[in-house]
Amino acid sequence: MKGPEDDAGLAGKVAIVSGGGAAGEGIGNGRAAAILLARADTRVLVADLDLKLAERTVDMIKAEGGHAAAHAGDMTKEAECKRLVDAAVDRWGRLDFLDNNIGIGSRGSVVDEKPDEYRRVMQINVETMFLVSKHAIPAMIKTAKGGSIVNISSISALRPRGLTTYTTSKAAVIGLTQAMAVDHGKDHIRVNCICPGPVYTPMVYARGNGMSEAARAQRAKASVLKVEGTGWDIGHAVRFLLSAHARYITGHVLVVDGGVTLQGPERDSESH
Repeated sequence: MKGPEDDAGLAGKVAIVSGGGAAGEGIGNGRAAAILLARADTRVLVADLDLKLAERTVDMIKAEGGHAAAHAGDMTKEAECKRLVDAAVDRWGRLDFLDNNIGIGSRGSVVDEKPDEYRRVMQINVETMFLVSKHAIPAMIKTAKGGSIVNISSISALRPRGLTTYTTSKAAVIGLTQAMAVDHGKDHIRVNCICPGPVYTPMVYARGNGMSEAARAQRAKASVLKVEGTGWDIGHAVRFLLSAHARYITGHVLVVDGGVTLQGPERDSESH
């Protein structure tokens, strides 16, 4: 006998994945979530500042027979956030899910950090989630009578390690998540947060000279499982929290780090 728990509630629904592009063929957190949602027959609007990166994610989805479209926009601008939400509703008639995945890294203490860079990190890592959600939530209420949102934070919010501005922004994401969960539970909208550990994604390896094998081995060693995380690990967590399998979960902070935060912190130079 098939019960309600067997239905993930993703088929035929509509999702926005912000920050859903990735460099080249790489699998970032957003790209992985978009692909996995599409495999569950969710319609996915993949948004990125760079249209070509979003289009590559869409190509990957369509190659598997999924439904997706690409959208370019600067989510630090409220008008662009409204345009993003309108695009999803205009194309598919509803909005059910939002994966807030936009983020950048930074290094240094409050003494080292420049005020303009602090403001930039906070704007990109926190304000974009505020602005997209501001327009997504009314659309979910109107078109779907509810919905689900996942915001991407970081274990740096839970275990500071020398990335002060980044840590501050990701801690703010947790606070935003829990406040939204309280505010919109009455609207049948669940809001949860994922804190990734040191996952190997294009955001990490596609900049500068990339990441050495020794550095990757050190990151894997930090896990109690002694394995390296990937964008797929975060994507699977996003899909779970958006799905009906998580129907009784809201305001939760899900750590996906292979047990890294169970051990003593080590200061390093990589954001995650």
